[in-house]
Amino acid sequence: MKFRCPVPLGRGDVTQPNYSIELEIIMTHPFPNPAIAPMERQQVRDGLLLTAERWQRAHDYQRKRQNLHYQSINQPGIVCGLGVRVILAPEQVAAQYRDNRWVQIQPGIAIDVEGNPIVVPHPINFRLATELKDSEPVTVYLVAQYRDPDQLGGSPDREVVQETFRIDERSRLPERSEVELCRVLLRSSQQELLRTPIDVFFPGYGELDLRYRRQAQARPQGLVQIAQIDSEDGDCNRNFFNLTYLMRAVEDIYPSLKGAETVDRITWDGDLHPYELLYLTGQQGLSLNNHQFSMLSSYLKSGGTLLVDAPTQSTELIQSVQALAQHLQTPLKSLQEVRRDHPLRIKPFLFSALPMMDGAKIQLLSGGGIILAIGNLGGLWGLDEELKRSRIDLRTAQELGINILHFAWKRKQAIDLQSEGGAVA
Repeated sequence: MKFRCPVPLGRGDVTQPNYSIELEIIMTHPFPNPAIAPMERQQVRDGLLLTAERWQRAHDYQRKRQNLHYQSINQPGIVCGLGVRVILAPEQVAAQYRDNRWVQIQPGIAIDVEGNPIVVPHPINFRLATELKDSEPVTVYLVAQYRDPDQLGGSPDREVVQETFRIDERSRLPERSEVELCRVLLRSSQQELLRTPIDVFFPGYGELDLRYRRQAQARPQGLVQIAQIDSEDGDCNRNFFNLTYLMRAVEDIYPSLKGAETVDRITWDGDLHPYELLYLTGQQGLSLNNHQFSMLSSYLKSGGTLLVDAPTQSTELIQSVQALAQHLQTPLKSLQEVRRDHPLRIKPFLFSALPMMDGAKIQLLSGGGIILAIGNLGGLWGLDEELKRSRIDLRTAQELGINILHFAWKRKQAIDLQSEGGAVA
């Protein structure tokens, strides 16, 4: 999706007022693959005349190859430093800019999505200039961006140029080429605009929030996007927040896989295909019209997976899912009936027994792209308000959940690779 919007930007030169430009924001995979294009390098032979163009071509090849290598196995983020702290307005700035809107960015290194290094060699003072015009709070993002000196129009006579960067502020989510340094939630009624957070894990209005900074690290093999199916069943959203806990746990427990940052809510009439996994829970049986059945059938054939998480007593839901699988000619079988090396049982975690929920063992059945969990598996993925559930039960359930996510991702990938165009994401 692509759209344009006016966004206020900060200037790297803190003595200058801020201005607005048209910013193009592209919503896409957070860690896109490198462009699929052949590499071209300078062919060297005896007698070749060395020119600036040929020299530049040879060095551009090495840089592009290095960036391609980084993009292929790593994800962008902060390598070290780049801390942000609240400061008083510098004395040398004009009086009109001496207010409580100043922060200082510490030296450090980051790498952007293209594999370019962002090196901040010295502290930088920066003033947030976002205008607060109404009562609604505004989230402001402070970001760093790589700048290629060849594109800045510097003097061509200089023998040495320094790769540089730009510090900006955004009132929308950063572009994928930018590295977030911090964010802050502002409101117009606030008297003291910026301040150091009292609790760094739960910053309030006007307090610097560093919780969403990405660290440069190994790139996950796959991204799993998940949506919960909404229905008229009042119990259908019972485990929604537990789904978010599972998605957060994926990267820590199994770094080769990454869960999407948000869990979406959709209906049977919505677009199902962007998601590797659909989650459904509740008490009522499935009741799909012809159009909804056709959409679900197409989704499953294209590589999608439907996880139905049924409480033990929800007989209508269990029977309707089993009937649906029969109708699709993919009858559900328990883990005891399927092959011993079934991926739900062994990848990435090996299971000889399934987790317990309220004294009863979870049951898992699968067929085609449908997985039926009986016993409220999702109830084990999140917080137990009474703190009575054992850590072993929680971790076992999360590992089983990761097996399900891995199954959904691998199934979608395998079917995509056999389709026209293949899978490149």
